[in-house]
Formats: sequence, structure tokens, C-alpha cells
Amino acid sequence: MNILHDADIRDELCDYLEEKYGKVRFFDELTIGKSRADIVLVTEMGLIGAEIKSDADTYDRLARQVKDYDRFFDYNYVVVGTSHAKHIREHVPDYWGVITVEAVGNKLDFYMLREPDMSPKIRLTNQLSLLWKSEFAIIQKQNGLYKYQGKSKAYIKKYLLESVPKDILKKEMIEVLYERDYSVFNE
Repeated sequence: MNILHDADIRDELCDYLEEKYGKVRFFDELTIGKSRADIVLVTEMGLIGAEIKSDADTYDRLARQVKDYDRFFDYNYVVVGTSHAKHIREHVPDYWGVITVEAVGNKLDFYMLREPDMSPKIRLTNQLSLLWKSEFAIIQKQNGLYKYQGKSKAYIKKYLLESVPKDILKKEMIEVLYERDYSVFNE
């Protein structure tokens, strides 16, 4: 049996998750707290984190990653190769989803071992920190708020949390993340 690595899993995992969730936007390698999220999904139900632990990986950083994922994402998955499948549930909370992956011929087979529940530690303030200042400006404009162009992201985030109902702010955050435009860096 060939050992699966993160790079072997990533693309087909995105296909699997897109089939499961429908409308989705993916971000790779997003910095969250002191960790880096392998895959982040923006869905209508919220932000979903997916941490890949391939057969070649260890659990060395997983405890730290779980803490960070829990604070930033509404739902979380750990995606594991077959070598980790028997023991992964000992390393992640009960509300984390678990997906196993194995090579079957020349393709990968994904199996949903456990569906995720909402993270009890999620904080909208952490999620908002994923936005760019230009994305904050969109939300400010949508809500008829003053722009505060010269202020820090932290100041604007606090202003939005105080000025916009949290359910509306969450919905608008998801909308701007769906529309995130990386082409601004090419200009």
C-alpha cells in the first residue's frame, strides 16, 4: 500500500466536500491563531475547517491546531489516512467530524466516519479577523456605517461588532468571503 501524503489528498478532498456542501468557496493554508488551516470552506452554514493528517503525518501539532480551529470555524473536520483511522477520535473533540481516506486503485475513497457538530468555542470576532480591510469597507457600506479608512483592522472589527447585529454581520462576512478577489494583488 502506498503512503498518502497531504498533496495526494487535497484536490480530491475538495471535490468530495464540494459534492457534500454544494455552493462552497475554498481557501488553502489560511493562518488562524498560531496554526495554519489546511483547507477552509466558506458555506452558507458558516466557515468549516479541514485539517489533513495523512499517513505520513504525526499528531505533534494537533492539540494546538484543534484549539485554533475551534475558535475560528463553525464546524471542523479531521481528514485521516488509514494509519490514523483507529485512533484519531482520541485526539479530537467529539464535535469534530472525521473523514477517512484511502487509495483504491488510482483514486481516493473518502468515508464519513463522524459528522461534525458546531464548535462550542467559535467566536465571531475571530472569524472577522480573517477579513481584509477592503472587505470590512464593503460591510460598512452595506450597513450605512462610517468608513474609518485610517483606523486599524482591530478598531473597525470592534466598530462592526458594536454596530451590526451579529446574525447579519455573520451573513455579510460569509458573502464577502464568497466574493473575495485575489486579483487586487495583480494591479
